[in-house]
Amino acid sequence: MPIRKAPKELRDKLPERAQDIFVKAFNSAYDQYKDPAKRRGDQSRDEVARKTAWSAVKKEYKKGDDGKWHKK
Repeated sequence: MPIRKAPKELRDKLPERAQDIFVKAFNSAYDQYKDPAKRRGDQSRDEVARKTAWSAVKKEYKKGDDGKWHKK
């Protein structure tokens, strides 16, 4: 199911811009991988969307020693 905002556990750690990236990437991947044939293995639509969203966040942000995410 598409999301409107990042899950609570991410809102505590990700900057607002990174949350926006996560939500947009998640929703895009959720739509893109609607067809199970487009997914690898037995991954659910939600799993694929979550992995895609994290990949998008990690392109611009990295996790710091403080456990929070910071712009690269």
